[in-house]
Amino acid sequence: MVRRKAVALGPAGHQWLARLPSLLSTLEGEWGIHIGAAFAGGSAAYVAPALTAQGRDVVLKVALPDGLEGNSPFATELRTLTLGAGRGLVEVLERAADGRAIVMERLGPTLTTLGWPVESQIDAIADTVSQVWHRPGPGHGLRSGKEQAQWLAEFVRTTWDALGRPCPAATVEQAVQHAARRANAFDATTAVLIHGDAHPANVLVDPVAGADPPSFKLIDPDGMLSEPAHDLGVMLRDWSAELLAADALEVGRAWCARSAARTGADAQAIWEWAFVERVSTGLFLTRLGEPHGRQLLEVAARWTAPPQGIRP
Repeated sequence: MVRRKAVALGPAGHQWLARLPSLLSTLEGEWGIHIGAAFAGGSAAYVAPALTAQGRDVVLKVALPDGLEGNSPFATELRTLTLGAGRGLVEVLERAADGRAIVMERLGPTLTTLGWPVESQIDAIADTVSQVWHRPGPGHGLRSGKEQAQWLAEFVRTTWDALGRPCPAATVEQAVQHAARRANAFDATTAVLIHGDAHPANVLVDPVAGADPPSFKLIDPDGMLSEPAHDLGVMLRDWSAELLAADALEVGRAWCARSAARTGADAQAIWEWAFVERVSTGLFLTRLGEPHGRQLLEVAARWTAPPQGIRP
């Protein structure tokens, strides 16, 4: 995925790939770390384990260049980690002067590797991401949930058309309508800092906590000032295979109700964000040539309400 995104960036991405080995060597010298083989599963950065001169296990992250539509600037991630310090987010230990590389604390395995049922994963993510929700002080510089909803509506319209309309028109129309409702519902007086990308692979065991069952921290935030339901909707764009093997609409609605009951967020708002995020992400991945994009869109089609007057 990282290589595909780099290629999609054009010359800037190709230059980043070519410079990466020498950059890693420079960072090893500057920070006194030894970098291991890259982790699998990254999407917008080169991420690898590293060892400090003091013997501490850490993680190095070198971000792709900005500019790929659908990816937020890396500066947003750093700003969110700073604003949310101590609130369920990974700790940053070092950062490069240009802000394009960081060293973070080393966390444990991802939630995806633990073999938990989907409902248990939903509970764990909801409990962890809710720690992030708080009112940041002035000058936070983050985009709003309203801005994000408006951007997603336009992205869905234009990308769907550019890709040859890979899902039903009714699905796209419903996504645009849901995005408009979430934009209109934005309230700056109650909005909180959200993670913005709380999927299971971004939820890692906190080894320091030593809890049983484990507690978690979040990585790779796409921070925004929005409503809690927004974070929970992003979470529910996952588990496409499980939804396609069942009654996708019934199960999806049940998951929304479960996360609402867990956090006190509004279930309908969660559903609307989940729908918009599933369609937009499905189109984004389809544009990159990722097969999973089609699964996301298939679930969204099954979630789409039938036209008025037609019984399901």
